[in-house]
This record gives sequence, C-alpha cells and structure tokens, in this order.
Amino acid sequence: MNDISFLENRLINCDLCKRLRSFSEYVARFDKRYDEQYWGKPVPGFGDKNAVLLILGLAPAAHGGNRTGRPFTGDESGKWVIKGLYELGLSNLKEGKNRNDGLVLKHVYLTNAVSCAPPENKVNMKEIKNCSTNLKFTIEALSNLRSILTLGQVAFRALEIVLNFREQFRHLNVIKVCGKYVISSYHPSPLNTRTGKLSWTEWMDTLRYAWELANA
Repeated sequence: MNDISFLENRLINCDLCKRLRSFSEYVARFDKRYDEQYWGKPVPGFGDKNAVLLILGLAPAAHGGNRTGRPFTGDESGKWVIKGLYELGLSNLKEGKNRNDGLVLKHVYLTNAVSCAPPENKVNMKEIKNCSTNLKFTIEALSNLRSILTLGQVAFRALEIVLNFREQFRHLNVIKVCGKYVISSYHPSPLNTRTGKLSWTEWMDTLRYAWELANA
C-alpha cells in the first residue's frame, strides 16, 4: 500500500459509499453543466509523490473534480488553491482546468477526505470513515510528508480519525501529530471567500505558513 499509483487505481474502483457513487454517476450522465465528458468516479489524489506538504479538502465538487477527475480542478476553490501554490512557486500554472492541462506541482500533494462528490457538498460520518482508509494509505505512501493543511472541519475530523487525535477546529490552529504538523484552515470555498470569512491575504498567509512548517 506504499505506492501512490496503486492507491489511485484502487480508489477508482471503490464502491463502499453507494449514495456518493450514485450521485457522482448521475451528475456525470444526466445533470451536466458543461458540454464535455465527466469523470463521474472516485477522484484520486494528485501532485508530487515526494511531497512534503499535503493539502486535504472535503470532497470533489459535482461539476469540479467530479467533472475533471482531479482534486481542486475546475471549480472556484481550486482556483484559490492552485493560484496560491503558483504564487509560492509550487505550481507551474495559475489554475487547473482539466486533467490534460499540463499542471505540475512541486513538493505538494492534493487529495480529499471523501473522494466522491456528495449531494449539496454534505457527507456523513460513515462515508468519512469509509474513505479514511485511503487517506491513511496516502499519508503513509508520502514518505517525505512533514505538514498537512486541512481545509474545513470535515477534512480536519477525517484526519483525526486517521492519525488518532482529538483537537478543537479553529482557523490556523497548529499541532504536531505523528511527527507531522497539522494546520487547520477555513476552506477556500465560495461560501467563505465571497462572504469575507477568508480573504485572499489570509489564505496566502495560511498557505505560506503550512509551507514553512513543511520545511522547518
């Protein structure tokens, strides 16, 4: 289980969460917003397999990752994540648009707590636990990993399950677990960014801090 490529192939064939698989497939076949072929399956992680920083989101967006087949690609949250990494010199592109856009990340790996798109962006605890095995193996496979940035409470709670700790979620809380820094952040979702809960400056400060801890 220590090979990322093996994990990605294993994940694509997962069908533990019937509700999520059904929704992802339904959107891909019958509820498309874009005139293109949707991925419509569990979305594997993406990035540098020698990463020192892992960015952990909630789940693929129905018309984002569920469409493109890659985390933080094709939606508004992804624009913030990839542009932020670009400004830190960790991405060769300012935005991820599709799986064939040539995006390359350096020292960073992206994944989600739950790998299938959920209805209304809401997942339940059973689904989080079902996907926690994949998250656990992903963390173990990233042998150089030193810092994990969790985006939102769901990602933070998923990591609690995997690393077996309990801590209050709050923006920019930092703890060290199993030799790794864990940083909790508000998710750069439109709900947070458009309401001012998370500004671009705050997001860049958070991302930069997570990167600095990964190299501490």
